[in-house]
Amino acid sequence: MLDEPQTLDSAPGKLPGQSGDRSRDTAGVPRGADTSPTGGPARWIGPLVAVGLVVTALNLRPAITSLGALLEEVSQGLHMSGSVAGVLTSVPSLCFALFGTAAPRLASRFGPVAVVAAGMAAICAGLALRPFASGTVPFLAASALALMGIALSNVLMPVLVKKYFPDRVGSMTGLYSMALALGTSAAAAVTVPLTQALGGSWRLGLGVWAALAAVAVLPWLPLVRDRRATASTSSAPRAVRGTGRKAGRTDGPGAGTAPATAPAGTGGAVRAAVAPRVTRSRTAWALGAYFGLQSTGAYITMGWMPQIFRDAGVSPETAGLLLAVTMVMGVPLAFVIPRLATRMRTQGPIVVALALCGISGYTGLYLAPAAGAWGWALLLGISNCSFPLALTMIGLRSRTGTGVVKLSAFAQSVGYLISIPGPLLVGVLYQHSGGWGLPIMLMGGLMIPQMIVGTLAGRDRTVEDEC
Repeated sequence: MLDEPQTLDSAPGKLPGQSGDRSRDTAGVPRGADTSPTGGPARWIGPLVAVGLVVTALNLRPAITSLGALLEEVSQGLHMSGSVAGVLTSVPSLCFALFGTAAPRLASRFGPVAVVAAGMAAICAGLALRPFASGTVPFLAASALALMGIALSNVLMPVLVKKYFPDRVGSMTGLYSMALALGTSAAAAVTVPLTQALGGSWRLGLGVWAALAAVAVLPWLPLVRDRRATASTSSAPRAVRGTGRKAGRTDGPGAGTAPATAPAGTGGAVRAAVAPRVTRSRTAWALGAYFGLQSTGAYITMGWMPQIFRDAGVSPETAGLLLAVTMVMGVPLAFVIPRLATRMRTQGPIVVALALCGISGYTGLYLAPAAGAWGWALLLGISNCSFPLALTMIGLRSRTGTGVVKLSAFAQSVGYLISIPGPLLVGVLYQHSGGWGLPIMLMGGLMIPQMIVGTLAGRDRTVEDEC
């Protein structure tokens, strides 16, 4: 599917056949390598990619959590029923499933950097247009444009990490996961006060987030404009050259996640270049199911949690802060969990611990939503850190760049398809039952299958071996 990740040599910063000759191109710049795609010294490329990953991650959830904080105002302003509002909260999952499948093909043609830059531009355009929507359909269309950009970037972020930092998969995944959680929580906490400061218009409160997306385009432009970099990655040989290092092992915290290598003269290089058929892998299906169930919980939380607290008598400002607390837990834990996961042979214990926190949080939310609100928000925030764990397992369950691309697209597309009915079903149950008892029971019940498939996905194996 994608040529770029397949061209990584096992030596950091080198393409197949590359020596110290500065006239040659390179596709990846791990550990701040001195070589640039233009052939000159460019120590700034590694830090620039890291900055790009961070500011991109900051934009991957505000379009959703800012809407969750103002869902009641938007529903009233656009005359939505509870069921229609449930459809609105399901749109992210639908868009991520549909548009995420296009990411590998687009990246193969234009390069992952260019696609991520275009994705940030789409987010900016969608969020800028959304405040001008006069009805539900235009609002959904503008939201879908922004969510398309998020979907493409969702799939390609692990690819960029594998491409530029193959020996630091855990730490770099943790870095951008932490930024993603920070953007998510900031949008949840700031949107309501910001809306009030802007005169109380929910349209301005939602539209202001387009500025952050515009900033996220900038770090990628120097790499997008480098035509020689694009040419070098699109025309490089498909096979991965070996250096005698054991396949799939590196010296960094992402051990076991780097592109596979094999000694010259063996069949290892050929096997590394062959794209695995992930649909034949039980681990891939388990990972897709885990991704889908954790996404279901996350989007139900982002879309409905403020409304649950508001209906329990909590003020709108405090409800937004409670959602922010849930999201902000991902800031430190999103950095710790991926690093911990890469040091464990199996990730099942982490999966179980996170699910138990979710069950405890939903139980408290059912019994005393207002009295223990801050504690329940804290527990659900810990549970939602299954997202960076799922991203980390995408890297751990494949040992080649090609495998990461296919597994990332497959797991996320399947996962988001699974998550589509959840927020919609919550809206329907809420409208027809007249309360939050049944929806909360549904949320807590989903933790059980999530625990099971997550344990299966966390076993010590790769999709290449299974295929």
